[in-house]
Amino acid sequence: MSMTNVWIFLGILGLLFIITSLITCVERLKLRREVRRNWGRPARRTRKDSEASLKEAWQMAQKYTAFDAQVDELTWYDLDLFSVFQNLNSTQSSIGSEALYQRLRHYNLSSEDNARLEKLILFFEAHPDRRDQVRYHFACLGKRDHNFVAQYLSETKSQKLPNLTFYLACACLPIVSLILAIFQPVLGVLLLIGSLVFNICYYQFKKVALETELNSMSYLVQTIAVAKKVAKIQTPFQTALVDNLRPIQAISRVGLSFRVKTGSEGEVFFDYLNAVVMLPFIAYNLVISKIMHHDQEAKKVWELLGELEVALAILNLQVATDTPICQPVFTSDFKVSATDMTHPLLEDAVANPVNWQKHMLVTGSNASGKSSYVKALAINCILANAINRVYATAFSLPRAHVVTSMAIEDNIFEGDSYFIAEIKSVKRILDLVSNQIPCLCFVDEILKGTNTIERISASSSLVHWLANYQEVLSMVATHDIELTEILAHDCDNIHFEEKITESNGVTFDYRCQVGPAKTRNAIALLEVLHYPEAVVANASTMAENFDKTRKWQVLEQETIVASN
Repeated sequence: MSMTNVWIFLGILGLLFIITSLITCVERLKLRREVRRNWGRPARRTRKDSEASLKEAWQMAQKYTAFDAQVDELTWYDLDLFSVFQNLNSTQSSIGSEALYQRLRHYNLSSEDNARLEKLILFFEAHPDRRDQVRYHFACLGKRDHNFVAQYLSETKSQKLPNLTFYLACACLPIVSLILAIFQPVLGVLLLIGSLVFNICYYQFKKVALETELNSMSYLVQTIAVAKKVAKIQTPFQTALVDNLRPIQAISRVGLSFRVKTGSEGEVFFDYLNAVVMLPFIAYNLVISKIMHHDQEAKKVWELLGELEVALAILNLQVATDTPICQPVFTSDFKVSATDMTHPLLEDAVANPVNWQKHMLVTGSNASGKSSYVKALAINCILANAINRVYATAFSLPRAHVVTSMAIEDNIFEGDSYFIAEIKSVKRILDLVSNQIPCLCFVDEILKGTNTIERISASSSLVHWLANYQEVLSMVATHDIELTEILAHDCDNIHFEEKITESNGVTFDYRCQVGPAKTRNAIALLEVLHYPEAVVANASTMAENFDKTRKWQVLEQETIVASN
C-alpha cells in the first residue's frame, strides 16, 4: 500500500466523522423540538426508570446522603408510592429520576430543602427560555437504568481496571505503524493491519466482560459534560456548579470514548475508533483517578443537577395537572388540616376536608371511601415533606415521619401468618413512638387478622397507648364501631356513608362526614341481591337484638328454617 492509499484511508475516516456529526446535529434538533413540545404535559411512562434501578441507586446514595426521615418499605408498598413517583416523573435524565425517587424515599424535617427547591421553581417559572435550555441538555444525556454512578461516587477506590500498561501499548501500535509506513510502507501497513485486527477483536471481547463498568463510566463522563453546559446557563446554582466542576471538568475531554448510545449509524464508527486505540479502557482509569481525589465535588455536581431536574418536574406537574395543587404550610402545632384534599392516583377523585387534631377513627361501609381517604392523606403528608406540594387547595401539617400499616400479606418466606405479619407491621409504629419520634401514623383495618373480642380489645388498648404521647397522631380505618365508644375520650370520629335503593343498589358519594358511622350496609345488600328472605330477616333481627342487649342470641333449628 502506497502513501496515497494511506491518505485515502485517512480521508475516508474524516468523511465518516463529518457525516456522523451531521447526523448527530439533525438528531439534536429533533430532540430540542420534542423537549419543548412535551413541556406542560403529564409525565409519560417509559421503559427506563425501572424501580429496581432507582431503588438500587437510592440504597447506594444513602451511604453519603444525610436525611432525617425515611419512607420504609411497608409504607412505600401500602401507598403505591412508585405509581405516585411515575405521575411526577417528567425528568429527562436518570440524574433527575433518581433524585426525585430519593426525595420520595427520604427527606429532611427542616425548611432548608424546601426553600432551595422553591427558589429553583420560581426561577424556571420566570425564565422559560433557560428552562428549555436546561431540559434540553438533560434530554441529550438521557436515561440509563443501572448506571451505577452512585456506586462510583461512594466506592471509587475499588473501581479501577487492571492492565493499564497493556492497553496503552495496544493504543500506541496503530500510531507507530502509521509513522513506520512513511519510511517502510510494506512493514508499516502490515503492522497497521495486524494491530487494527488485534485491537478490534480484543476490544470487542473485553468490552463484553466489562460492559457494566464501561456503561457506568460512560454515563458519569457524559454527566460531567452536561454539567459543564448547564453551568454556562444562568441559574441559582450556576456558581455552585462552576466551583465544583473546576477540579473535575477535565473528565469531559474523554467524552468521545464514552458517547451516550443514540442508536444512530455513527455509533458503529465511534465504536471502531474506540477499539483502534483502546480509548475507553485507558480513559476509564484516568476518570477514576480524578474522581478518587475529588469525590466530594463529583457528588455535589450530581446532587445539584438532580435538584435542578426535580424542580423542573414539579413545575411541570403544576402546569400539566388539572387537579388543584398547592404548597403546604408547616406549623409547630401537631395537627393536620386541609381543604379539598384529593388522592393523586384516582381519576375524578372526590375532594374532602381534613381536620385532624387528635387521634382519629374512620368508620363506614365497605367501598365507601375509608381506605382511599386515609391513603390520600398519608400520600399528601409525604409529598408535603418531599416536594413541598400537595393535592389540595390548602394544607397545613407538622414536620414528622409518616408510617402506615395497611396492605398486610402472609409472609411465606419467614413463616408468618397474616396476623403475625400484621402485628409486626404495627410494632414498628410503636417503636418509633417509643423513641419520641414525631409521627403521623395511618392504619387500615386495624388487627383484622384475629377474632372480634381480641381485635377490639387490642386495638382500643393500642390507640389509647398512643394517646399518651405528644407529637403523635394516628388515623385508624375500622369496621369495629365499638371502638368509637371505647375510645370516645381519645379519638375524634369521621365516617363515610352509602345509599341503598332497590333500583340502584348501593351508591356512595365518597364524602367525609363528622362523627362515627350510624349505618350498616351488609345486611341491606343481601336483600338487594335477593338473598333468601329468611336469611335477611334473621340477620336483621340478630343485629337489632345485639344493639339492644350487647349479647348474641342462640339460634334454634326452627329459627333458620323458613318456607317460601
